[in-house]
Amino acid sequence: MTTAPESLSAAEARRALLAAQGFANAPRLRRRRPFDAALDRLHVLQIDSVNVFARSHYLPVFSRHGGYDTGALDRQLWAGGGFTEYWAHEAAFIPVADRPLFAWRMADFGERYAAEGRSAALAETAERVRARLADAGPQLLRELETGPRESRGPWWDWSETKQAVEMLFALGEVVSAGREGFQRRYALAEQVLPAEALVPVPRAAAQRALVERAARSLAVGTLADLADYHRLRIAEARAAVRVLEDEGILLPVRVSGWLTPAGKPQEAWLHRDARVPARLAPDALLTPFDPVVWFRPRAERMFDFHYRIEIYTPRQKRRYGYYCLPLMVGGRLAGRIDLKADRAERALLVQAAWREDRAPARTAEAAVELLRRAAAWQGLGAVRVSGIGNLPLPPRFEAP
Repeated sequence: MTTAPESLSAAEARRALLAAQGFANAPRLRRRRPFDAALDRLHVLQIDSVNVFARSHYLPVFSRHGGYDTGALDRQLWAGGGFTEYWAHEAAFIPVADRPLFAWRMADFGERYAAEGRSAALAETAERVRARLADAGPQLLRELETGPRESRGPWWDWSETKQAVEMLFALGEVVSAGREGFQRRYALAEQVLPAEALVPVPRAAAQRALVERAARSLAVGTLADLADYHRLRIAEARAAVRVLEDEGILLPVRVSGWLTPAGKPQEAWLHRDARVPARLAPDALLTPFDPVVWFRPRAERMFDFHYRIEIYTPRQKRRYGYYCLPLMVGGRLAGRIDLKADRAERALLVQAAWREDRAPARTAEAAVELLRRAAAWQGLGAVRVSGIGNLPLPPRFEAP
C-alpha cells in the first residue's frame, strides 16, 4: 500500500492541484492528438452559453497551453467519436467510454420527472420526438418543433418540444450529435454511440469510479471537493471514499490551513498517483468554469480567493464586472479581469481589472502578457483598457 505524506503545506497542495490539472511552467501542445493530455486531466469540460469573450469550454486548453485552433478542438470533441455531452458537473463534455458511469444519474432524473408529473405531461410530445429522430436522424430543435410559434411552457420559457427533448437528454435516451453554433443537434443515443456506451454501470461502482477520477483531477481534496467534481451527494461520495481509502487509492492527508468551522483539521485525501512538484508557478487566465475555481469554497480555501460570477447580478450591484476571468500569477490567484471581445473593432476590451491584496509585484506585467496572448488567440489586434479597477494596465497595447 502506498504511503502518503502525513501533511501538506498549503503551497504543496496548490502545486499538486496545478500539476494534476495539467498546468506547466513551459506549456506546449503535442503535435499528435494535441488535446488528449488536457482532456484526460480535466475529465470533464464544462460547457456554458456565455460568449462575451470566448466559449467557456475553449478556455481551459488556452489556460494551460496558450493559443490554439479552436476548430481542431471542436473536431476532436464533436466529430472524433471519443466524447459526448451529459450532466457530468453541469453540462459538460465527457469521454464516451465514461458515459455508462452516469446511468444512475439518468435513473435519478427519471424518478424526479415522474414525481413532478413532468414525464406524464410530456409523454405525447416525447413520443413524437422519439419517432421524428428515429425516422429522420439527428435534428436541431427548430426541426423538431411543430412550428415557429409553438407555445412556451412553465420551465424556463421552453417550448413543449424543448422540454421533452431535454428530458430525454437527461434520461439518456437522446444525446447531442454535434452543434450548429451553440444549438445542439439531437439524436437517439443508439444512433451515434457505440453499444458499450449504452450499458449501465451499477450505481455504487460508478460513483467509486467518478470519485477516483475526481481525486486524480484534483490531486488532493476534501469530501466536499471530491463530491462536487461530478455533483455527487455527500453521503454517496463518502461511501465511495471509504472503499477507495481501503483500497489504497485515496490516502488520508492533512493540509495546513484547511480547517473545519470548529477550527479542527479538515479531513482530506491525496490520490496515490498525485505528484507534488518542487516548483510550479504558471501564469494563466481562467474561465469562471475551470475546475480550479468552479467549486467556490475550494477556491477560497486553497487560494484565499473569494470569487463569484456576476453575470446574473444587476449592473449597479456588481463589484468586479459582468464576466470576470480569474487571473493566476505564479500559481496564485492574484486578480480578476472583466473581458469582452469587440470583434467589429478587432479589440479585446478590458472593462475592469482588479488585483488581490497579496498579489505578486509582477501581476500587472503578467496580465499584459496574458491579455496580448488572449487577443491574438481570438484574432483581435489590440487590447483596450477602461481603467476601472485597481490593477494598473496601459490604456492600449497591441497583440503580438
